[in-house]
Amino acid sequence: MHRSWSRRGLLAAAVGGAALAGPLAPVARAAPGGGPAGSPESGAPWPDRFSLPNGFRPEGIAIGSRPYAYFGSLADGSVLRVALATGAGQILVPPQGAAHPVVGLKVDRAGRRLFLAGGQAREIRVADARTGRELRRYGDLGLANTFVNDVVLTPGAAWFTDSATPHLFRLPLGPDGTPGDRVEPLPLTGDWSQGLPYSGNGISTTPDGRALVVTNASLDGGSLVRVDPATGVARRIDTGSLRLPAADGVLLLGRTLYVVQQFLNTVNVLRLDRAGTRAREIATLTDPRFRVPTTVAAFGDRLYLPNARFDVAPTPDTEYDAVAVRRVRP
Repeated sequence: MHRSWSRRGLLAAAVGGAALAGPLAPVARAAPGGGPAGSPESGAPWPDRFSLPNGFRPEGIAIGSRPYAYFGSLADGSVLRVALATGAGQILVPPQGAAHPVVGLKVDRAGRRLFLAGGQAREIRVADARTGRELRRYGDLGLANTFVNDVVLTPGAAWFTDSATPHLFRLPLGPDGTPGDRVEPLPLTGDWSQGLPYSGNGISTTPDGRALVVTNASLDGGSLVRVDPATGVARRIDTGSLRLPAADGVLLLGRTLYVVQQFLNTVNVLRLDRAGTRAREIATLTDPRFRVPTTVAAFGDRLYLPNARFDVAPTPDTEYDAVAVRRVRP
């Protein structure tokens, strides 16, 4: 992040911020917005913009197989669950306090568990996606300056990025998705470049599922790297002349990779080869409703993005929202 209100600065500013609504209190309603018409499942139009609670400070978004979005709060570590059909939402995971934010998050395919990246708290939490109850917490991860940022789920593990140090974290998952007893660090080598204040951010798999794709803000003006999950060796993905200096969250759908460039208010759409060694840009998405979006998730023919508004100083009254745009069909 290259603006004065960096993610770390914004996290620090959350101390003393306003508490949000209590568990399962209704907090979000649909708001009108100009964007894609219709709904992913036909019938009555679904909102293409909906408000999030004032002061919530969204960063991550997760959507599973059902039409619900989960948003993590940088302000207090709560998770908001929103019905995509109406835009109405409730706090699912209760607030944890400013010292325990939720940055990136994912929900498993069965819709049973939420995997939460804890930022500067150096922790990973796993919560029940139906009740919000905490199932597991793993703390004291990495080094003193570790920042657990984003997460992707694979058949055997949940993988988390550490933005401040050259590591990934692997949380093993059992055959039924049950998380293991300990988190394993994976040092990154090869082409990995570690800068200040952070480098790694968004993470996905390669289309063939054999490796990981991680954004790196410090490598060659902003790049994607392919990481071998067995060794940690990173190799820069050939994207031609495309650079991604403000890359944040990423989303892989088939061979199409969506890369959110937050301060640039764009989503770069890339077509990867199956092994994830080369990529070419096929589209760039922009929208006047983008206000520093950070991450992206999909349902039906839509992409959903939370506006983190990192360009303004957060207050308890700062307004936040999420918007929907159409997917790119290669």
